[in-house]
Amino acid sequence: MNYDTLGDKVANAYIFRGSQYKPFLAPRGVFVNNDKLFVSDTGQNRVFLWNTIPTSQFQEPDVILGQEGIAGSGRNANTAVSSKTLHYPSGIWSDGKKLIVADAWNHRVLIWHTMPVKNAQPADVVLGQPSFETNQPNVKGQAENPKANTLNWPYGIFSDGKSLWVADTGNRRVLFFDEIPSENFAKADKVIGKPDFNTRDYENNNPVWPYSVKINKQGALAIADTQFYRTLIWKDKNKAFNQQADTIIGQENFDACGQNQFRLAPEANTLNWTYDTCFYKDGILVNDTGNSRILIFNKTPIVNNVSADGLIGRPNFQTGSEYKGNLTGTKSALYWPFSITTQNDKLFIADTGNHRLVICDLQT
Repeated sequence: MNYDTLGDKVANAYIFRGSQYKPFLAPRGVFVNNDKLFVSDTGQNRVFLWNTIPTSQFQEPDVILGQEGIAGSGRNANTAVSSKTLHYPSGIWSDGKKLIVADAWNHRVLIWHTMPVKNAQPADVVLGQPSFETNQPNVKGQAENPKANTLNWPYGIFSDGKSLWVADTGNRRVLFFDEIPSENFAKADKVIGKPDFNTRDYENNNPVWPYSVKINKQGALAIADTQFYRTLIWKDKNKAFNQQADTIIGQENFDACGQNQFRLAPEANTLNWTYDTCFYKDGILVNDTGNSRILIFNKTPIVNNVSADGLIGRPNFQTGSEYKGNLTGTKSALYWPFSITTQNDKLFIADTGNHRLVICDLQT
């Protein structure tokens, strides 16, 4: 990789591809806690755990979830869905003790109450389904209305160690559990984006296609709202249940929904298929996936349509995913990165289109 394409906001970048025997395929989720690295190897239906941060291009995982071994990659391990299988895993959260995975295409969230230590270790709790052996959207299929305990393509999750937020993407809402559930098929306590748990209709003042949920130490909430090419921010997470977002990144107002604000090229204030965010220090990083870049806001915006202060992944704000540097391949730059996370000043990027992670130091 030509690390110059990452820009001057990062340093000491290197690539990590996972197992040398069977490297990543379209990894969509990455999370780090206490030097443990978690990666959703989404295209191969498995989640990896490393007990220390890898420092080379390849390193074999300490634990593989969803498959019995490194060779496995089938949907639900080419068997019936169970407490041991995964189908298109995405969002990950862990405090170093518990582990929670959004098992998106099984329409469920899996919880391990203690850190897995062996391959294909069964989950302890399932959310969104009445048992580990069912996996239909909203339990009875796409035509079924949602309920407080059903899910449809849940892609994103977040916890503060006590409560749990789930981006129930296919139901166009975010579910909130006051405590991390300890029983299967638990009902959510509150919902963001809908007036009640049974509503399917949506309108543009609420999250339209929420893909990830993040909360900072001050209690601010950010939702990557993919289909309207925007990130929604609430100053107080507790107000998200009954009021619209305080600030919009990527659009001028709630009625606007243009890809790059209907421009041919991106700008410092536009977004294109944004799938994730990450609070960092006093600001926020926004994963502008469709433009293959990450926008840096030194302060979390308090007004709509603010221009970013910095950029990672492209030579300037007007360059998108398809440019002359990619004519002979995309490996020298980011390409459709889906997920980002930080630990201290280190940034971890799921560079999904290039089937790898990019790990680097943020320049503060």
